Amino acid sequence: MSNEGSPKTARRITRLSAVNNENVVESSKTCNFKPLTINDLVYGNQTMSLDELISSFPGRRAQIIELISLLGPLNSAMFPIFVYGGSSTGKTSIILNIFRHLRRPFVYSSCITCYSPRLLFESILNQLMLHRKSESNGYSSAKRCEKPSDFVNSLREALSTVIGNLNGNVEKAGSKKAAGQQPKGKVVYLIFDNLDLVRGWDKSSNILPLLFNLHDVLRMTEVGLIFISNSSPDMYYADTGFIEPFPVYFPDYSEDDLRQILMKNQVNTNLYSSFLDVVLRPFCRITRRADELSTALLPLFKKYCEPLGDLGAIPNEEMKRKLFGHLQKHIAPSLNDTFRVSSELTSGGLLSKDNNKRKGTTKKLGANESSDEIEFYISTSAKYLLISAFLASRNPATLDASLFDSTGGLDNRKRKRKSSGKSLEQKETAEQELLMKGPGTFPLERLVAIFQCLTSVAEYSPDEEGQENSGGIGESGNSGLMSGVLLQLSSLCNSNFITKGGSCPLEGSTRYRSNIPEDMALKVARSLKFPLSKYLYRR
Repeated sequence: MSNEGSPKTARRITRLSAVNNENVVESSKTCNFKPLTINDLVYGNQTMSLDELISSFPGRRAQIIELISLLGPLNSAMFPIFVYGGSSTGKTSIILNIFRHLRRPFVYSSCITCYSPRLLFESILNQLMLHRKSESNGYSSAKRCEKPSDFVNSLREALSTVIGNLNGNVEKAGSKKAAGQQPKGKVVYLIFDNLDLVRGWDKSSNILPLLFNLHDVLRMTEVGLIFISNSSPDMYYADTGFIEPFPVYFPDYSEDDLRQILMKNQVNTNLYSSFLDVVLRPFCRITRRADELSTALLPLFKKYCEPLGDLGAIPNEEMKRKLFGHLQKHIAPSLNDTFRVSSELTSGGLLSKDNNKRKGTTKKLGANESSDEIEFYISTSAKYLLISAFLASRNPATLDASLFDSTGGLDNRKRKRKSSGKSLEQKETAEQELLMKGPGTFPLERLVAIFQCLTSVAEYSPDEEGQENSGGIGESGNSGLMSGVLLQLSSLCNSNFITKGGSCPLEGSTRYRSNIPEDMALKVARSLKFPLSKYLYRR
């Protein structure tokens, strides 16, 4: 019975109980967070000089200098800034490191993690009110905010409190060490990242104007606004009367810039430079995203180094030829995998394993089976847009009314009227000249009109289209596809499926041209089960 009084010494310590005890100790340690202060609104504990900032981001010197000039001197008022460019072009990293260099206070919110208006509002307010979600407060926010009006009122109060604290810090700045840790100035910056995702929210028509109008609504000179997006400003601006932000464009990295980025943190720079001489140029034709290139080149570099016994050796010309011969057979399959993987990631993993297996076996089975499958993945909206651009380039614009009517195609015989022989000859001659010139150009309005017709036809069966409600097709079913048509068009232009040309001197609008051949357009149409030949004009 005496042994029962000391259970701790008699208890056997198992592997599971030891892990549980460690987790309890770690959780107790992690729960004891220090309260947030005004100094937590500064990014990083160590400062960064301007030379270090520019050298950390190759090819971005012009953008860094422009952003610093737009932010202006300390405590100066600024207009909103709109930073845009493709994915993995360094927008967010450069913005954060600029504030690390300037040591100015800011609040950062990403629309990836804040995927609803309430989460976005509460994230901004929590940071301004120095509130951290924890077990003690039930992981709740400082204020529950769902309405835009409540957010504006709470935001004005929180900003006034933070600005007052910053003014007190400026007056109390004593030692150099304390001044280096404290934020500089009394201007607070609000950074909204991944703004293009807001366009997919349910209440995006109200949230976007609210964010762009914050500068006019708050009327506080101590507040700066910075928007970061993958889409251009033309995708957002409307005639609502707000001040348009200053645009700062981040272009894709050049081949030399990508070489400098990939060469960073390499142990044997000579060896890796010889490797990039072989693989970088063909991979840059597929993607110029630094994250995708680093992921794709990692297994290839291991293959490249297999013949070497010493990874620290400096290769000579003979060794470079030997290593290239060993790597050459792996480059082409890796190029195909890189293109396929990048498209799968953008689609959210919609491709199944069976499709991947079929894509891997099409090369062995021959051209008959692979002719019906697309060698890459694009979204449904992009497929319809690609077909629309193909038809706009191949068909004369004078035939749009007869091709894309309410019943679709050339089967509508009720509208046919007898024409004179001379008018028919002139029409055929003009259309034949257009076909001989190759793919023609078209304005954006014509592309959108064809896109609406095709998607409305695809949403309903031909039997339903013959009913009385055929005139209302496309308003409800087509809204989902039309939400990102301009974004899809930009992606297709970047992929060289569609060429963006100059503006017409008479119309003043930008014109486009489809670059895909007819066999590729037929593959895309088969994947959608769309009757492309029904809408394609042939003499």
